[in-house]
Amino acid sequence: MTSDNVFLIGMPGETATPTPDLAGSKAALLWRMSQLGLNVPPAFVLPTTLCARVNRNEASALEEVEHRLRAGIAKLEQATGRRLGDSRAPLLVSVRSGAKKSMPGMLSTILNVGMNNSTVRGMIGLTGNPRLAWDCYRRFVQMFAEVASGVSPAAFSVALTEMIRDEGANEETGLDSEALERLTQAYRAIAGREVPSPIPEQPMDQLVAATCAVYRSWDGPRAREYRRLNKLEALIGTAVTVQAMVFGNTGARSGAGVAFTRSPATGAKELYVDFLSDAQGEDVVSGRRVTNGRSYLASRLPAAARELSDGAASLERAFRDVQDIEFTIEDGKLFFLQTRSGKRTPRAALRILVDLVQEGVLDRATAARRASQIDIEAARLTRFAGEAPALATAISAAPGVASGRAAFDSARAKTLAADGQPVILIRHDTSTDDIAGFAAAAGILTAVGGRTAHAAVVARQLGKVCLVSCHDLAIDAAAHRAQLGGQTIKEGDWLSLDGDRGEVSLGRREIVAELPEAELAEIASWWLPAKRSPDIG
Repeated sequence: MTSDNVFLIGMPGETATPTPDLAGSKAALLWRMSQLGLNVPPAFVLPTTLCARVNRNEASALEEVEHRLRAGIAKLEQATGRRLGDSRAPLLVSVRSGAKKSMPGMLSTILNVGMNNSTVRGMIGLTGNPRLAWDCYRRFVQMFAEVASGVSPAAFSVALTEMIRDEGANEETGLDSEALERLTQAYRAIAGREVPSPIPEQPMDQLVAATCAVYRSWDGPRAREYRRLNKLEALIGTAVTVQAMVFGNTGARSGAGVAFTRSPATGAKELYVDFLSDAQGEDVVSGRRVTNGRSYLASRLPAAARELSDGAASLERAFRDVQDIEFTIEDGKLFFLQTRSGKRTPRAALRILVDLVQEGVLDRATAARRASQIDIEAARLTRFAGEAPALATAISAAPGVASGRAAFDSARAKTLAADGQPVILIRHDTSTDDIAGFAAAAGILTAVGGRTAHAAVVARQLGKVCLVSCHDLAIDAAAHRAQLGGQTIKEGDWLSLDGDRGEVSLGRREIVAELPEAELAEIASWWLPAKRSPDIG
């Protein structure tokens, strides 16, 4: 830690190793990636010890936040050659959370901090890309308003849908710079109507407010519920990482994605990728857009795809475990933004342990200790006893099979589950706000989203069957019903999900469960039984 009490990552002046206790696991592993020689954007970190004090609104804590931010920004400006708020070479930053233990999607992030009416022009002049500048500005307005001011995303969603319709575009990537400029002004008007004070114009004021908002997300309902479900109540808070922005939304040679070094669903040894061209990271992990896989990335950006594969292999060797990696590609250049131990199904956890031992990555004693934390009952291989016609198909985000009664919100899912009924939670996308519903459900079905969205990651960790991106699903949440493959599904109707085939069928089906005998026989030879629930990152 420097004399100004900020951890530095990827830039001169590093004097201490960020630890998970003080800097959060995200920042500690970001620092480690930098040390391994991977391309990491420079960053600095404010510690977990400030979190509780900010949430108590202590005046001294707020002063300390600003002091540390000013010290860190000065270092970041030196490293990048850009300045926060500069009208010619503006520095934009992301403000990210990170506790000692990973909490995927449960805490807040704000991207593109530093955008205002002056820096948007500076960014146009610097990059020659007005579409990029206005896209970053409208994203900043929406994220800041939602995270820092509690504005509902609904109004922004309506404005975006109307703009896409009026411009005759298929999706937001089809909007040109002029349309995005008008959309930004519409977003600013929405924010102005919804909150008593406007979004700060001064970038340092934005940064202070964004940092405090990320700290305060620690006490949000979904974060508290996640800690309760995962027995993480002893954690003291989140750290805040401020990192120079890299831009996956510059055009066709850019994008954002998530990669697992092995399949978190089955454990297969293959790079498991979700990628979106011309996008920022939140587009991928939010679950609101349909993503593309590894072959798509390799065909569009082969050099970056090879570098990602090499970096993923390096990270798995370094940490001796499956890694969940977030990355951005800016004009063909790959940046690593995060790595962590990958959340996986119990079924995948068994296969991965056996493979890591056979590959010489893990010794048997270490593997046995990890095996003792896996719930063998949850690792059973499940299948339906008979055949049934598929009503619709979807992308499998978590394997297995499940039958249950349809529920269209988390509250109803919890009520049905409390009555002893198995539940299929049906949602438009896999929002992490539905964490309580995930815990209550036997399976999750969504209309859009990708396999590596934060909520899909959580579903796998909880051992829930999860199907995403079901194109034949249209939900009328207000009426508590949906159209699925031409059939009307009402709340309480029975549905069955096949997470191996990616199929949805009507009715209740008999489930057959079998233990993964081959993996269990191998683990038995290590002389330690496996009993408890996964605790893998």
